[in-house]
Amino acid sequence: MADTESQSAEEIKLIQKRVIIDGEYEGEEEELEEDEEEDWNDWGEDGDEELDSNFVCLFCDSNYTSCNELFEHCRLAHKFDFQGIRKRLGLDFYGSFKLINYVRSQVAQNGCWSCGVTCQSKEDLQNHLHETANLENVRLLWDDDNYLKPFMQDDMLLHSFSEEEEEEDAEDDYKASFDKDELMRHLGDIGVLNINEVNGGSTSEHHYESFKQNETKEPASSSNGQVVYKSLQPLITNGVLGDAEPTNIVNLSANKIKTVNDNYFGSYSSFGIHREMISDKVRTDSYRQALMKNPSLLTGAVVMDVGCGTGILSLFAAQAGATRVIAVEASEKMAAVATQIAKDNNLLRTTDQSDGNNSKSTGVMEVVKSMVEELDKSIKIEPHSLDVLVSEWMGYCLLYESMLGSVLFARDKWLKPGGAILPDTAIMYAAGFGRSCTSLPFWEDVYGFNMSCVGNELVQDAARIPIVDVVQDSDLVTHASVLQKFDLATMSPDDVDFTATIELEPKSDNAVANLTESKAALCYGIVVWFDTGFTSRFCKEMPALLSTSPYTPKTHWCQTLLTLRDPIAIASMGQQPGDNSAVVGSEKCPVTRLSLRISIARGVEHRSIDISMEASGVDAGGRKRAWPAQIFHLS
Repeated sequence: MADTESQSAEEIKLIQKRVIIDGEYEGEEEELEEDEEEDWNDWGEDGDEELDSNFVCLFCDSNYTSCNELFEHCRLAHKFDFQGIRKRLGLDFYGSFKLINYVRSQVAQNGCWSCGVTCQSKEDLQNHLHETANLENVRLLWDDDNYLKPFMQDDMLLHSFSEEEEEEDAEDDYKASFDKDELMRHLGDIGVLNINEVNGGSTSEHHYESFKQNETKEPASSSNGQVVYKSLQPLITNGVLGDAEPTNIVNLSANKIKTVNDNYFGSYSSFGIHREMISDKVRTDSYRQALMKNPSLLTGAVVMDVGCGTGILSLFAAQAGATRVIAVEASEKMAAVATQIAKDNNLLRTTDQSDGNNSKSTGVMEVVKSMVEELDKSIKIEPHSLDVLVSEWMGYCLLYESMLGSVLFARDKWLKPGGAILPDTAIMYAAGFGRSCTSLPFWEDVYGFNMSCVGNELVQDAARIPIVDVVQDSDLVTHASVLQKFDLATMSPDDVDFTATIELEPKSDNAVANLTESKAALCYGIVVWFDTGFTSRFCKEMPALLSTSPYTPKTHWCQTLLTLRDPIAIASMGQQPGDNSAVVGSEKCPVTRLSLRISIARGVEHRSIDISMEASGVDAGGRKRAWPAQIFHLS
């Protein structure tokens, strides 16, 4: 009965406000307010008792009768200042809505919402909670449409957290109430946020997996990167997400992505970058070997080269005996250049009509100026008609630039069953690097002057932004570990978003150039590199390997460095007894095992990637320590 009265009273209140705002009852406002107050007093006597404790704390089991009381409790008891965070970050209704669901989802796993540490129990979490210094970095974790799903069913906090602000202006109050009602109706269609959805299906996985697209997100279009998620379409259609017309919202997104694409393809119009890539012997020789030394694969084959640039890979394929090579290039300038190069080398596919009616085709290579997702607009290719799909799609840290999705699109649409994709494997590796890999040594002695304050500041900056640089094998203080493996013949586009847990073991004394006086090595961060393989699955005569490892000749990809906020001392078991009174991970008490949980996902910004890294270690006596999560953005 109380629920019915509540709904009825809400409807009456909304109608009264609307009438007052529309000016239909001018002069009668005071009477309406008196009646309204009377109605609410009557209702309160009957129904308040049932709704007194509907606001459940985000961190514990406490219940409160108002949002203000709850948020004040969170601020004082749990060091979580909701209103302060909203103000500092300028969060709108939807940003605040996501924040609440994000916090609830992390607390349910005994996870700290701000640093990502997972505690052993709820009690440990309460003791661990702390204030957050850099809210902008943490904001990335909940800025995901997954968190528009209510995590807790019938969470009254989601309906009411902005009521105090809305009461300041009656007209805004009506508009905001209307928008919230609309939002809640559509969110009901989306469903309830589940930990498994956020964490990729495993409650033990870290919350950064929320960057993953899940089954509730269905791209309306992937050809140009314009993604309008099915779960949010009703909000866009009904104008709930902002004041702009729905079509304007979509067009703004499409225009932004088009700008990123134009800049991206435009950057490859420079001959300098193509000279750098072609001059990279590790890169070019690997592809040349795979294409030229495997006649059973290329002779008589139909080949597509995605992102052909100058057309060097297409030229190799044509020279190796392919009967048709479709070179796809989105840069207008480079498509014209590749066409001219193919023509100058008598490999361009043209029609020769010198014999009158008996026309014949010369050359095998045709260059198409297009994104591969829009290729159907420019050329007719029968589905599943390609024998070989080749592309040099790799970016820094393997996945930067997000070109792999385009290659997989072409694979699924045009490659024959059992057809070859080159390369067909990719493996990411990680290892710890030492002090010699940072800028610290340089700034400590600049013509006899100590400028280490500059080096210290650069190291702190590097703890937020990945650095692409050449690393020598002597810079490594741990052995390498496999971070992630990809099988390009079978993987799905969403597999590029992943979370992996690895354990790094320290190198022995004679293999480390970064040892301290105590024989422990200081690990300043993690270096990531990759190998791509042209395996015997397709390259039966002569497989090839393209490696960007610190142990092999350098490439234009270099390696990617993720710098820790503070170095972690690491030593082999038995090498360093350790001081039980010292902090785990310090030089006096180094860790013997360094565990890492690394998440890599496509960023909100088109063609960028976001990286989350958590470190934990165990000393020789079994004491454990976990360091706060770090977030890196590569764009």
